[in-house]
Amino acid sequence: MRVIFMGTPDFALAPLAEIFGRGHEVVAVYTRAPKAAGRRGLELTPSPVHAAAERYGLKVLTPKSFRDPETVEQFRAFEADVAVVVAYGLILPKPALDAPAFGCLNLHGSLLPRWRGAAPIQRAIMAGDRETGVEVMKMEEGLDTGPIAMAEKLTITPDMTAGEAHDRLSVLGADLIGRALAALERGGLQFQPQSEDGVVYAKKIDKAEARVDFAQPSSVLHNVIRGLSPFPGAFFEMDFGKGLERVKILRSALMEGAGKPGEILDETARVACGEGALRLVEVQRAGRGPVSGEEFLRGARLAPGAILAKPQNAELDAQI
Repeated sequence: MRVIFMGTPDFALAPLAEIFGRGHEVVAVYTRAPKAAGRRGLELTPSPVHAAAERYGLKVLTPKSFRDPETVEQFRAFEADVAVVVAYGLILPKPALDAPAFGCLNLHGSLLPRWRGAAPIQRAIMAGDRETGVEVMKMEEGLDTGPIAMAEKLTITPDMTAGEAHDRLSVLGADLIGRALAALERGGLQFQPQSEDGVVYAKKIDKAEARVDFAQPSSVLHNVIRGLSPFPGAFFEMDFGKGLERVKILRSALMEGAGKPGEILDETARVACGEGALRLVEVQRAGRGPVSGEEFLRGARLAPGAILAKPQNAELDAQI
């Protein structure tokens, strides 16, 4: 089939590789424009999909939007059978959605209608969901409202992070979109409308949500920590003698224990919360690599009884 692929982040890499590897004619790859990088912002870094497409020798386009009629006309001129959209990042207007012969298929990282929107994987884990998945749907003008063709489920284990779920769902999604295109090619891809019951929106992660408040119950904090790991990373702030420093918590474990919120209870990096306790399994100080909670305590010279502070600091918030 003649396929236009549209995607930007790492999540879209496995689906692109699957489509290309199955021998479909990928006539164009659309992705977000390269971003400024480097200390002075003078270097332009292409998206993961951009880099992969160039390795495959595919034509890459990076329009800033689809509001320009010329961009839509160029899209239509590829005469694609179908467009596959995986975390692309730009809104497609109806003329673009209708341009391919079979329309546009979206691979979405949740079990719709739960978690429509920008951050479905993180939101599912932060909410304590026990199950998520990937689905292939036909795109409409509404936000993730289109009919569903195929789905694969994934059990969210109690300590699974967003990064781990992301990687699993990307692989599951690659296989799913491959099977969906095969079914579409033989005329066997069928769609069912989404239920309007249970609609939940996965809004973008707000910077303020990444700040850990140890006054919250440990179960709530555990979900937030793993839902934001590895990026942007839930964090607390503390002064280790050179001013406030941000410390990310990459992994935690639910524990029993009681004390003042943020109090270190023992040398295993068990910390008291508003209810219960958490063990800091893996943490990362600013400018350093990840270490175990025990290594962090030794390096920071923190003993049981110390309080992991949570001061407010607008300057550090802006750096998240």
